[in-house]
Amino acid sequence: MPSKQKQILYNPVLQENFSPQDRAAQAWIVILGYVLLTVVCYFTGAATMLRLIFPATSLVVALFLYFRHPILYIGFTWWIWFLTPLVARLVDYRVGWDPTRQILIAPYLVVFVTIGTFIKYLPSSIRQGGLPFFLAFIGVFYGFLVGLIYNAPVPVARGLLDWLSPIVFAFHLFMNWRDYPTYREQMQRVFLWCVLITGAYGVYQFVVAPEWDRYWLIESKMFTSSGDPEPFGMRVWSTLHSVGPFGSVMQAGLLLLFTRTGFLIFPASAVGYLSFLLAQARTNWGGWLLGVIMILGSVKAKIQMRLITIIVVMAICVVPLTTIEPISEVVTSRLETFSNLENDTSFKDRSGSYDKNLGIALSNVLGNGLGNIWKVNEKTGQIEVFVIDSGVLDMFFTLGWAGAIFYLGGLILTVINVSKYKEGRFDSFVSAARAIGISGCLQLVIGSGMLSVAGMILWGFLAMAMAAHKYYEHHSNLQYPIIKYPSSVSQIGNSN
Repeated sequence: MPSKQKQILYNPVLQENFSPQDRAAQAWIVILGYVLLTVVCYFTGAATMLRLIFPATSLVVALFLYFRHPILYIGFTWWIWFLTPLVARLVDYRVGWDPTRQILIAPYLVVFVTIGTFIKYLPSSIRQGGLPFFLAFIGVFYGFLVGLIYNAPVPVARGLLDWLSPIVFAFHLFMNWRDYPTYREQMQRVFLWCVLITGAYGVYQFVVAPEWDRYWLIESKMFTSSGDPEPFGMRVWSTLHSVGPFGSVMQAGLLLLFTRTGFLIFPASAVGYLSFLLAQARTNWGGWLLGVIMILGSVKAKIQMRLITIIVVMAICVVPLTTIEPISEVVTSRLETFSNLENDTSFKDRSGSYDKNLGIALSNVLGNGLGNIWKVNEKTGQIEVFVIDSGVLDMFFTLGWAGAIFYLGGLILTVINVSKYKEGRFDSFVSAARAIGISGCLQLVIGSGMLSVAGMILWGFLAMAMAAHKYYEHHSNLQYPIIKYPSSVSQIGNSN
């Protein structure tokens, strides 16, 4: 087989010869141009226009990468999720608060490019293992139709973006199972740099409390969940929108670090774990611990020893940092709440929410549809809009039994399937992806982790585990050696 460096591909549509290196160069030129345009608009008085320009140009770049450089499209999508909230805060700080938060639509537009994959391959994918995605889609589409009847169009559209984006993106990852090695490498690389960059910014945010972050906290009035707008007073959310999304991203990134080697692992771990602790996201702390247990229990003894060694070295790097005041006080006081949950405000709020709403949710057959979640005011008897911090209750309030059966059916079927896979014994990424996905599912009891970036992580990593299984199964059936690099001309074209 010709080497990747010498392989020339021919595109009959564009009627041109091009190499993977040429396409990579074109893609990076487009990405750098996009970044430059954003920076120029911000500093030249057109910052207000960025609320429209940024989502629009993000979509254009995503379309280009989707068709011309699919691997870079995956990385670009994740980074848009990681950085768009910071861009929104910077723009708000410069030109004034925007209560509509319209710039935050950018990640959804970038993800929805994969609707092309979904429409094209969904019918045939059911025979190839794509049934869980089809079931989940039916549940969401049902909620969308009900939402159009009961709720306003704009909230319904926003709800559709939240619910459907993780499913279509995960389906895209699954259908590209032939390129699993390159997709795996890209995911590992992206989350390594994510932990390093967002972790470092998170520590900076806690110590300095930048003006744009303080401005956002004051205007959003999220003091209860995000802390006080002052140095050493914030709960870290780094470049993400709030503490919950940051906790989900960092939980996944730190678990993926166990599958990587290299000199960046240790500085990334130092700032990553420190910012993770400063976020004070107890749900994600528990998810990370469960993920570590699942990974250690599913790999060979040799890999177990390597992972244990990495954990010990990471602890040596991180623990001394947590003894520095006031970091020590913040982390210690949060850890102590585990021994006194009955008096913890957050725990009591969640318990009270289940006590009041579980019966109502489980008796909701048809659901209230996407766009709003409703409850009955005990004093007035009126139905009111509210936000609930539970994925289980969210599903039944929104989708009802009619939709939740399909959505939960797809999710449960996926978890059952990935739990049976044996590839994690020799491929630690499969083990980590499975641990990230399953721990995310268990966290649905506490939060709506099937939506937004948390949903992207939950569904995306379960899909990567499914893609790995098909990839290894395919090579096993053909009796081909399993190699790190793609094994076909088309894969070589998509691997840079």
